[in-house]
Amino acid sequence: MLSENAHARRGGEMLYFRAGSQAARLVTLLSFTGEFPFSSLSVMGNERVLKALARRLASEQTVRDPETGEEFTGRVLTVSGRGKEKSVRLYKSALALLGWVHPDAYGFYMAAFWGHRFPGDAAHRERNHRVAEAAALCMRAGVEARPYLLPKLQNKKILRVVPGSPCFYLARDLKKIGETEMNKTMFTRMAGAVFSPGGCYAVYNTRNAVMKWGGMGEFKALVGLTEAARLNAGTDRVDGAVLVGRSGGVALRTLLESDKSHRLELRFDSIYHHIYFVPMDPDGIRQLALLCLADWKGRLLSLLFEAETRSYDRGMFEYDACVDGVYVLSHLDGDIARLIRFKEAAGGGGGPFEVLCFPHQAGYVRAYLGSLAGVRMIGMDLVYGGLGLTGRDLFEG
Repeated sequence: MLSENAHARRGGEMLYFRAGSQAARLVTLLSFTGEFPFSSLSVMGNERVLKALARRLASEQTVRDPETGEEFTGRVLTVSGRGKEKSVRLYKSALALLGWVHPDAYGFYMAAFWGHRFPGDAAHRERNHRVAEAAALCMRAGVEARPYLLPKLQNKKILRVVPGSPCFYLARDLKKIGETEMNKTMFTRMAGAVFSPGGCYAVYNTRNAVMKWGGMGEFKALVGLTEAARLNAGTDRVDGAVLVGRSGGVALRTLLESDKSHRLELRFDSIYHHIYFVPMDPDGIRQLALLCLADWKGRLLSLLFEAETRSYDRGMFEYDACVDGVYVLSHLDGDIARLIRFKEAAGGGGGPFEVLCFPHQAGYVRAYLGSLAGVRMIGMDLVYGGLGLTGRDLFEG
């Protein structure tokens, strides 16, 4: 430790660990995810700034908590590996900073990550990266993801355990509900689950690959999550999942791969009736935030369509409104499962058909539907304004 005067004599530049600062947010994320992929730092904010910060924190620094005046001098981060496996972790001596994050952060970290010992194999690192990216996306969308701030889930009786505001429970914590072997393996592929006024969603992160759905394995995960929601969130219905991917190209490849399936029971929309694709970028952050709003679907459809044109889910196929004879599906939620069913209906004739989407979704929607339906875009700012929201209402940075 150095005093501020001693550090000034060395000519160093003090780094302040303020709540909400990039450094504090990065250390906070690592306090419960253990590591984060260097290539995905853009999920946390400005990519150039964050990569420069990570490199800086990997060398000796003096960091000060302006609220307490406490200082730490040393390396804060370690950056190791190459390419997509390049990973950011806390440096061992910097674990003292976890006390600055929260009084319970150090204890959680040491228990979750084997006393700061990480398995060196690629499979564990890939798993940690998937979970960390999903958690970062949730944090940016205003969803509480810090496990040490969330009530522990239980499986004894029906209680209202989860907060009324959006929260993200890590898969490792979902596994700890109960003591059967099934609970230890059931949520392996899932990154976690979001509980919010807008619904309960299983969260998967496919990164840059096509999601390979596991049939009965995913069905068991859905059953387990439904039971957790019934006992802890006061709802017995979980029929949706959030699928995170790097870009719309992942959504397109996932849709096309699903078209090849000759076993409908293994197609992803037979497991989760709704699959909300969320890209790993600022548009995806805002899209995820919308899904967490109470009655988000009703509010969106009321904004988009006149009441007399809406289907109210009573149509013979998937569509949201019939406007001047055109059957319109809203894809603003990114629901690729509904998009599959809409394409099946459009392929049967009738129509005309149209999909309403955000600009960042238009590429994969057009490529998937081809000439079966038109595509109309609406700006995200216009939708946010129509709902009386701003980006700052829902996420930081």
